[in-house]
Order: sequence, then C-alpha cells, then structure tokens
Amino acid sequence: MKKNCVIGQSGGPTAVINASLAGVAAAALASPHIGKVYGMVNGVQGLLEEQFVDMGEVLAGEEQVELLKQTPAAYLGSCRFRLPDMETDTKPYEVIFALFEKHEIGYLFYIGGNDSMDTVHKLDAYAKKYGKDVQIIGVPKTIDNDLPETDHTPGYGSAAKYIAASVREIGMDSMVYCHPSVTIVEIMGRNAGWLTAAAALARGEGYPAPHLIYLPEVLFSDKQFLTDIEALLGQGVVNVIVAVSEGVRYEDGTYVCEGTQDCATDVFGHKNLSGTAKILEQKVKAAFGIKARGVELNVLQRCGGHFASLTDIEEAFRVGKESVRAAEQGESGVMMVYVRESDAPYQISYAARHIGGIANMEKVVPRHWINAAGNDVTPELLRYMQPLILGEPEVRIQNGLPVYLSRQA
Repeated sequence: MKKNCVIGQSGGPTAVINASLAGVAAAALASPHIGKVYGMVNGVQGLLEEQFVDMGEVLAGEEQVELLKQTPAAYLGSCRFRLPDMETDTKPYEVIFALFEKHEIGYLFYIGGNDSMDTVHKLDAYAKKYGKDVQIIGVPKTIDNDLPETDHTPGYGSAAKYIAASVREIGMDSMVYCHPSVTIVEIMGRNAGWLTAAAALARGEGYPAPHLIYLPEVLFSDKQFLTDIEALLGQGVVNVIVAVSEGVRYEDGTYVCEGTQDCATDVFGHKNLSGTAKILEQKVKAAFGIKARGVELNVLQRCGGHFASLTDIEEAFRVGKESVRAAEQGESGVMMVYVRESDAPYQISYAARHIGGIANMEKVVPRHWINAAGNDVTPELLRYMQPLILGEPEVRIQNGLPVYLSRQA
C-alpha cells in the first residue's frame, strides 16, 4: 500500500532551501511508493497544529517546480521549535504520531540545519522505541556550512557567492576617496567561520579586498586587530577592508558584540549576535582618528535569490530527490550528505549518514585552513570554496524585479 509523506522546513532560510523542497516533492510525487505529498506549514510547530498544504497542487506543472527551485526564503514557512526529551515529556510526540496515523503518513522529510537535525533525531528515536512505522529523513540546509559528515551544505554556496560579490563591491566603493579609511564587514557565523572565509573569494584580478579576515575559530584580540590595521596603513594601504564573523570572541569567552547588547538566547540556547562591526568601528576611530565604517550584511547574505549559485541550486534540488530514493530503500534516522569525489574536475556524490553523528554537533573551519597569524585563510580553503559559487540561474524577471513562488501571492 502507498503511504503519504510530509515535508517540513525549519531554522533560518536560505537562497536554496526551496530547491531542496522542490526536489523532495517532485521525487515523492513521482514515487510509486508514495501517495499524497503534504507540506507542513512552519515546520514541526505547524505540524503539531495540523497545518498542511497539498504539494501536488502547489507543483501542478514543471514551470512551478522550476520557479520554486529559484525562490529564496522558506516557501512553507519555518520555526525555531525544540521538541522536549521524550524521557521527560512524550505529549508532543503522541500528537505528532497520531497525526501521522490520521493522515496515513509513512514518510517525513525535514529540511534544516543543526537544530532541525535534533528534531529528526528525536522523532526517529521515538518511532523506533514505540514501533511506529514512519521513515524519517533529514535533508541538510544551512548557510553556516557547519553540519558534520557532509562536504558542504545547501545554501552555503549561494551565501558565499553573495558575500564575495558584496565585499568586492564594498572594496570598490571605498577606493573612490584618497583619505585613509577602514571598513569592517560583519558576516554571519556564531561558532564557524565558513561564511566569513568566503569573503576571500572577492580577491583577484586587481581586487585586493578584503585585507584582513577574522573567524571565530581563532580567539580575537583588540590589540592584535589594531596592530594589523596599523601595519597595513603603514604599508600604504589607504582603504582597509576587514571581514569579521559576528561570533568572534575574546580569550575569556565573551563575544566582541556583547558590549552593545544583552545577547538574549533562543530556545536552543544560542545567543543573538549583532553589532560586532560597530564596536570595532569605534575602536578604529579611537585608535587612529580616521574614517571607519561598520557594515552588517545581516539577512541579505541568506536571501539573495537573484544572485544565487547555480551549482548550489542544482545540488540542493538533487539532494532533495536523493532523500526520497533513500527512503524508498528503507533508510530512516539519517541525513543526506554531499561526498566530494574530486576537486578538478569538481564532482560530488550523495549518501545517507546516521543522524546520531550529526544532530547537535558543529563542523568548524579547520585551523590549518587559517593562516598562522589568525587574520586570513589559506589557499586550500579557497580551493574548497571556489566550485561552490559557480554558475548563474536564469532568474525570471517581471517589471524589472525577480519573480518568486509565494504562498501569500
């Protein structure tokens, strides 16, 4: 008998999370093992409230599939909802699996990052403990590129492309004046510096920016930061461009940005970070008395669908399809991953890895991919990142603006 499936999205959106949704939905709709294909609205939180959409109606034709592939943000909506440990509270699990039974759901595909894989892990553990016949598959997603077991993550390549282009353009803008200046570009990344490292891709062909790069993997020092800038100014660099992760912290463990806000935490215990560039801007002004500006890319780096990486889109779509294939082969309690087969030519394959080695863990930038001084990245990291930003999709434009698929339209 065919069983139905449900797909959800969770955590921070990306430029290609909907490409994975399109891949899962398209493959599920074509599967001889799957009946109706539902999308849960606002992730597991919406699932608990029985909020579904019919993905067969959403993707009524190939044109809709292609449009969804190029739509940024999260078409189904997202959430930051943490399931309790089932040893202390089984009520949410009972509600969820009762809904699965009611709607004859035998497959769950959950698209998300670290915290979303915690949900996959818990739901799979409950299903196995209580003998529930539901296969649960995690589909990776995060611009932070910090999921273990996978070479990289859907969303990272597009964010890296946007960051590199933005830093190059910021560098061009800064050079129009001849008086000394320092521009500090704050880039997302709490504990992992993959996104900030992507700023290095802006260099080459006569583009020197960024001159300095600071990642959270190396402890930050105000004294060394100012010394680095002073050295560049002394070498005749008039307009210094700095890329810095929002999550850089001092030796005592406090974030640089904690001087500007209370750093409230979310339900997963993560501090909300912002303001690092502004703090460093003030330090530069006080030390050198020159023009300094802090620029925070913020959500722009994750929602730039008009400048996404075609490689990222196609890989995200394919990993969605591969998740359905894995389910058809009986997999459950796994996350799909990318396996890099070669750098030249760039080639990857897809595999399933047990969720227990992924949930609630982070992959950071290896120290040997950061220079000895802790203020730049190595050529090895550049070679790793370069293929991920390649290719440009044919964005549908109407009245001068990109057209996306929206549930509110």
